[in-house]
Amino acid sequence: MFSDFAFGIFQKSIDTYHIKDDVYQEFTNPYPKDKIEHLLYRKNWIDTVQWHYEDIIRDPEIDPVDALDLKRKIDASNQDRTDLVEYIDSYFLNKYQSVQPKETATINTESPAWAIDRLSILALKIYHMQEEVNRTDASPEHIQKCADKLAILLEQKKDLSAAIDQLLADIETGNKYMKVYKQMKMYNDEELNPVLRGQKG
Repeated sequence: MFSDFAFGIFQKSIDTYHIKDDVYQEFTNPYPKDKIEHLLYRKNWIDTVQWHYEDIIRDPEIDPVDALDLKRKIDASNQDRTDLVEYIDSYFLNKYQSVQPKETATINTESPAWAIDRLSILALKIYHMQEEVNRTDASPEHIQKCADKLAILLEQKKDLSAAIDQLLADIETGNKYMKVYKQMKMYNDEELNPVLRGQKG
């Protein structure tokens, strides 16, 4: 199933990141550029680094200059994340381009890649909640609460994975069709963000 395939790549990305556990470490993609694995690994790496950006920026003692620099990095990361989702959807559009949708075919509330985006974030939640469960310096109450949350996350993984695989199967058989909307984010565009537009010229 594609969901298991993708989740395994996400886990590899997360595990590799945490060897150094450093947001400034060098990124190396182990998969060829023409493979979907390459996109999935890159997608999760972006999510993983941003996860830790979000931890760092919440430090109440952070230097304001450092916080602003980090905010810029988070903005850039969000744009990269959106770009990767669109690349992944392009892969599915190409893969299923010869499928003729049935007359009764319906559209899904989200594209396959945006569902896979949620699976990537869920992989990070599971990893870090498991870390909390494994802590030896936390109270039994904390560990139990985290174990309960982990069980819910794992149930969510099962449900989301099944939904992704069902969506792909429905697209492949013509029961659903893909229609992708570019996200058209406005805040990074000099023509659409009024603050940036005001600085031109």
